[in-house]
Amino acid sequence: MIVTVTLNPAIDKIYWVDRLLIGETIQEEFLTRAWRSSTSAGGKGVNISILLARFGVENIAMGFVGGYTGHVIVRGLRDEGVTTNFVWTTGETRTNVTILERGREFIPIMVDEEGPTVSPDELARFMRRYNRIIPRAKWVILAGSLPPGVDPDIYRVLAMQARAVGARVVAMAGGPALTGVLAAAPYLVKPDTREHMTVDEMPVVSQEEIIAVGKRVVAQGVELLIVSHEVVGDIVITRDGVWEIKGRVRATEFKNLVGADDALVAGVVYKLYTGVPLPDALRFGMAAGIVNAESTEKLCRNMTRIEREMERVALTPIGGTDARA
Repeated sequence: MIVTVTLNPAIDKIYWVDRLLIGETIQEEFLTRAWRSSTSAGGKGVNISILLARFGVENIAMGFVGGYTGHVIVRGLRDEGVTTNFVWTTGETRTNVTILERGREFIPIMVDEEGPTVSPDELARFMRRYNRIIPRAKWVILAGSLPPGVDPDIYRVLAMQARAVGARVVAMAGGPALTGVLAAAPYLVKPDTREHMTVDEMPVVSQEEIIAVGKRVVAQGVELLIVSHEVVGDIVITRDGVWEIKGRVRATEFKNLVGADDALVAGVVYKLYTGVPLPDALRFGMAAGIVNAESTEKLCRNMTRIEREMERVALTPIGGTDARA
């Protein structure tokens, strides 16, 4: 069984527009009409839970929800067959908006709300539930931003507790939360670099920077680090070497990047959970991310398409390593 933790989930509202019109002078008004829109439960861990359930993996989604949007998220997860164990807060779960302009869908415009403040009592209630559940878990996935009121060190604490009961830990975070959780040496780390192109306060823009930071992180105990490098390419660092994993698709073919990174991690974890070797798990994960980006559906589970796309994903050694990972 897998546990996903999304401390700051959201409703994802996506708009597809022909052209985003923006006024530049006082009293100037523009109306941009969306020709398509979608609303769904979101947040990194929530997205991963939904896709794992679509792959047939039993999982429990945890975190904080509140208000009307909180009910939408819980209902959306349960409709997908995900078991939920959220702590209800007094605030309203946030809504994140993405605008996709025709021909530029691979450069989304994203506006994320901060989220409701979590009180000490609500956090204590979550910790009690978390510690009761994790002894049943083989994997624990800690994913996404933190809501106000939650200490950035929380992911490190949760990772240490999960490791203490024998679970493999996956961390998807950025900023101080990422820096903190690295000290707990999760099994797999996928940094969220959308807001800040840094890992452990070091830049990860060039391939050389990513490899240098990755080797330092792996030396601290992380087994597998996956860092986004290009729209259709990531760099993978393990103790055995460094690889580039890349798809053979043009970014201009993408229709929706929302959740694509989460689909990649869900695909990798799903395959590792079922005993597939790491190289194949990485290829499957990249293929899942690409198929999701090529679909207007936020989380596409079309296994035939994913397996076909997997044949076009290359895992190439960098710097003299081999592809055994």
